[in-house]
Amino acid sequence: MQEVNGAVTGGPRRVVPCRGAGCRAREAAGRGRQHRRSAVAPALLCAACRARLGLELMRLPGLYEECALALGASGPRREKVSGGPLPGMPFNATAADVRAAVMGVLGAWAALVVQERGAAAPRRDAAALSRFLLQHVGWLAAHPAAGEFSEEVARVVRRARRVIDPDAARQVAVGGCVEPGCTGSLTATVRARAPHEPAEITCDADAAHHWLGHQWLQLSRRAARPGTRWISAADIARLWGIAPGSVYRHASQSQWRRRTRAGRTYYHETDVQRTLAARGAEPAGSAVS
Repeated sequence: MQEVNGAVTGGPRRVVPCRGAGCRAREAAGRGRQHRRSAVAPALLCAACRARLGLELMRLPGLYEECALALGASGPRREKVSGGPLPGMPFNATAADVRAAVMGVLGAWAALVVQERGAAAPRRDAAALSRFLLQHVGWLAAHPAAGEFSEEVARVVRRARRVIDPDAARQVAVGGCVEPGCTGSLTATVRARAPHEPAEITCDADAAHHWLGHQWLQLSRRAARPGTRWISAADIARLWGIAPGSVYRHASQSQWRRRTRAGRTYYHETDVQRTLAARGAEPAGSAVS
């Protein structure tokens, strides 16, 4: 194999570092550029980032419409403009800005396809623009600006989701997807306003790869990660959706192995799994004896 213009070649395949939003996020999370997945030229997006891009393009029209429903909800107010809401009526300026951003992103990239491929321009509405871009997503994934396209779509999807569900969520990178043949990455999401609801673990390449947080312990075994995992009481409560007091009670009654780091106590994953799988997670807020 040899390297040509930053790409590793081997026979007919030419492998290049992925430029997609998902792989850039992996790099930004501190894993380093070497942990980006690979794309096979002429594509500049790996299979996982291209799948994520397709999913996000499909979701944008629905997000656009849901932001319309949020226009009258509470949010940043702005002065009435011609044709806008009546004086004294609430107007969610953030929702309006995000709707404009969705149309801006879809419209700009559709215009690029029309200009460079000579395709007939689609109707200017979110659904038609989304369908048009999905028809040309393979070409766009090989375009020199594929990385920027992936990033812009991912960014506007995040903005739309924050408008629809302003409940801030903590997202934690879990690792590579454990499903055979999947090159996606797993992320655990915990709702800030509902810390006792189970976390959700989702794959950025395939929405069907989805688990509740407490299933992560089984996932870690499937991934065959070496060494012992030690889990904090707070993370056990989030992953299983139980009250923190119940975690400490189980730890005491079942004599979980523990260790302390920087003043925080962590519990042995095998003990946690054995106890909670056998007894079942208790409802949040259950009494603590």
